Amino acid sequence: MAFEGIGGLLGGVDIGWRDLLDIAVVTFIIYEFLKLIRRTQAIQVVFGGALVVGLYYVSEIASLRTVNWIIGDMFGYVVIAAIVLFQADIRRGLARLGQAPFVRYLSRRDTTGETLAEVAMAAGLLASRQVGAIIAIERDIGLRNYVESGIPLDSRVTYDLLVSIFLTDSPLHDGAVIIQEDRIAAASCFLPLTVQPQRTGLGTRHRAAIGLTEESDAVAVVVSEESGAVSLAVDGVLERDVDPVQLAARLERLVQPARRARPVSTADEVA
Repeated sequence: MAFEGIGGLLGGVDIGWRDLLDIAVVTFIIYEFLKLIRRTQAIQVVFGGALVVGLYYVSEIASLRTVNWIIGDMFGYVVIAAIVLFQADIRRGLARLGQAPFVRYLSRRDTTGETLAEVAMAAGLLASRQVGAIIAIERDIGLRNYVESGIPLDSRVTYDLLVSIFLTDSPLHDGAVIIQEDRIAAASCFLPLTVQPQRTGLGTRHRAAIGLTEESDAVAVVVSEESGAVSLAVDGVLERDVDPVQLAARLERLVQPARRARPVSTADEVA
């Protein structure tokens, strides 16, 4: 057997298929965890925690009893503090546990290219008129909490309806429009603002787009009221001055599962 051959190479250690499965599962969990926390502040905490754990074992081996006691006694409090400080990242990670392909197939249908084209047309028209707007498109993580903060519409997505919502004389122009499964689920929705200090110079709409995409995998399209520029927010990264002509194709690559089946980094899409 191949497993016996591997065991022979490892000095007679008995390795079965369960051991290989165990290693594969642990490797997958570590990989997904690192992929989740990359480009977030949580990665710094992970490296710091690894350093503390290493110091703990070094102090144990070197019989540094005081250092060992302090680190061991404080470890539980550090874990609780990390959970409180990074609850948004933890919530996002738990939400992504339900993103297996078969779960998505049973729970939702995809946003079509026609809907994304209507969004791009509306963004281009709003930009030409310098009308501020923010449109959030749900992907795998549900946006129900934000939908419930707005005015429910459940309407078909058309560019003229989107434009009319954001005109200044419309009672729904404040807040965001959220699109779920080819429908305008709600308008005038409240979105979370990013708390990153380097984002404080941005307007409220742009900060809301970043904040939403930090806490979910949604895609947000923003039109600036001051300049008419179109921006695209994905994974907490904001791209400014997006060409409205290319916006529909960009949204298709980001939103439709068949187009994003190949792993693509945010830097590739938002660059």
